[in-house]
Amino acid sequence: MSGRKPRSVANPLESAITTPSERILKECHSLYVDSDNGLVKIANSLGVRLLPPRKKIVVMIMGNHSAGKSSFINWYVEEHIQKTGVAIETQGFTFITSGRKRESLTGNATLHLYPHFRPLLEFKGALDYLSAEISTSKQKKFSLVTFIDTPGLVDGDMIYPFDVNSAITWLGQQSDLIFVFFDPMGQALCKRTLNIVERLSDTCGDKLLFYLSKADEAGKETDRQRVMMQIVQELCRRPGLNKCGFEMPTIYIPNPQKPSRCVNQIDGVCQTIEKAINQAVQKTLNQLEKDCDLISASISSRLEKDKSDVSYNKSVRLYSLLYGAMGIFLPLLFIFSFIVNTFVKEHLEELIGEGLAKILSNLTVIVLYLWEWIPEDGQVVVVILFMASCYLLLFLAKHFSRQRNKTLSKKEKRSLAEYNEYIQDIVKTKKGKLYEWYLQQCAAEYDL
Repeated sequence: MSGRKPRSVANPLESAITTPSERILKECHSLYVDSDNGLVKIANSLGVRLLPPRKKIVVMIMGNHSAGKSSFINWYVEEHIQKTGVAIETQGFTFITSGRKRESLTGNATLHLYPHFRPLLEFKGALDYLSAEISTSKQKKFSLVTFIDTPGLVDGDMIYPFDVNSAITWLGQQSDLIFVFFDPMGQALCKRTLNIVERLSDTCGDKLLFYLSKADEAGKETDRQRVMMQIVQELCRRPGLNKCGFEMPTIYIPNPQKPSRCVNQIDGVCQTIEKAINQAVQKTLNQLEKDCDLISASISSRLEKDKSDVSYNKSVRLYSLLYGAMGIFLPLLFIFSFIVNTFVKEHLEELIGEGLAKILSNLTVIVLYLWEWIPEDGQVVVVILFMASCYLLLFLAKHFSRQRNKTLSKKEKRSLAEYNEYIQDIVKTKKGKLYEWYLQQCAAEYDL
């Protein structure tokens, strides 16, 4: 038995409290992934691809090594999850999220937990430096947040085991927020960090937020201002980063034993995360409405197409029957005309009756007249052409019979109608109630 001490957790599982936002996101997610009537399953049956919404927002934290990224995560979660120190402790990507049990996951298990991050496999070597830490903490808004702790960035001879610049850029594009921590102790102007920030600004400029971390260690206020000016000047020198002004709040981990006069805006970081969660709830509810409309429109389109296909099949069937009847009737009429002509009129009338005999005589007269009109040396050619024409008619009949489009069965039509009824009566109704409940919670919280 190992003598290793069990990890401490911020709070036991039994004390977990489901917040309104957490409940809404989970219920919306369940509407998508339900095994019987999930929106993803319904959409797939219609040839439409839907992605279930995330139950949490993703916050990526990047910066030079020892910039305080792991320390901030530990402070937010109120549990010592990530190693901290001056050395480059974080050499890979670590996903920190809340769950039912304290657990550590390796690369493959991490991608099973986060399947939408599987494209990380395209970065050779990254899988071996991918992990996840699951905590039972429910502090602050952690139950609705997944943090991504990125490798500490340095310049010089440091060799990373994978393309760290491209991997961080890709993860930033998948994140809801990107926190860039600048260390005031000498590594703030790390070129690798600035290069990645410049790349991210092209596609994720609205997600980027800059912070001067460990601000209490920067010395006097004049020293902090000088460091911030140097960082801002360096950022502004980059063509992709000089489009607008920068806000760079000063933050540090509060320590009652080491009071500091430096303004600490770390609570503002928490408010930023909470704001992103609220926006995620609204986006999820709005996307649910759009996806319901998309499915309903697809069902209506499928039913309209089926009506068009049924009408088309009727026309095709008519052409097939017409050409087939002509292909069979004409050669039979040709042969029958010569057979009838061999009978004496009186014998034919006695055999089938006077009225029917008269009708047959009129038909055969036309055929025989046309036959006698053809020269004898050309009759063989005409017969060949006639038979070829009859074969062409039969070929056209067969061709049109194969042109019919596949139509919906009664069972499929009933299923589509049930899906549409489920979308309108169940999903949209639930979405409306969730939105109303969310707004009521906001009004209660802010006394609106």
